[in-house]
Amino acid sequence: MAAELDADYFVADFTDLWQVRALADKLRSQYPRIDVLINNAGGMTRQPHLTADGYEMTYQVNYLAPFLLTTRLLDLLIESRASVINTASGAHKWVRNIAIVDFENTQRRRPIVAYAISKLANILFTKELHRRYYADGLSVAAVHPGVVATNFSRASGSRGFAVLEKLSLPRLFATAEQGAAPLARIASSTPGVDWQPGEYYAKCEIAKASRTACDRHLASDLWDRTLALVGQL
Repeated sequence: MAAELDADYFVADFTDLWQVRALADKLRSQYPRIDVLINNAGGMTRQPHLTADGYEMTYQVNYLAPFLLTTRLLDLLIESRASVINTASGAHKWVRNIAIVDFENTQRRRPIVAYAISKLANILFTKELHRRYYADGLSVAAVHPGVVATNFSRASGSRGFAVLEKLSLPRLFATAEQGAAPLARIASSTPGVDWQPGEYYAKCEIAKASRTACDRHLASDLWDRTLALVGQL
């Protein structure tokens, strides 16, 4: 896609946090400003699997790596008055009564639950990023794009996703273009005018996140713990 658009591109493996740090450093060295950061990389493993960094893969790819990339670019993003968009999921509502230590132990959970926890972490991260840095000029939102008809279900190994895909009910699935639309809409419009920073969006509308996702104490604790984990202190 980058070649088609004649755009710059960089490649990093989010299962390796060293590569994420290197990506952030490369971006900082080559660009004086960043207008939009969309944390859209994600997935779900078939079986619990630890990365070389020692974290469960789904949690690292969906949450830890985007957190590291964002915080390592944070001063540049603030200076640029950037928009940060985190891809979330309605699956976060499946998680209730979670303790802070549970986020780091997703290898003990079924893959679909590990995925849901990682997406809950994305929304908590969004809420805390907004609380800490909106006054400094940073605008952030979490977006659930809907159930999108990509290869995600086959790659995940989830039987539930496989059944839905086999049914092939068009009304249940968005195309890749439709799934991208709410991300593109927010990325290309004005925060505070066209969209409200700090909110959770389902497709293109503000939606109600779970009570757990709106827990300010949990969001703050998760931020501090994650910051220590990825070596930002």
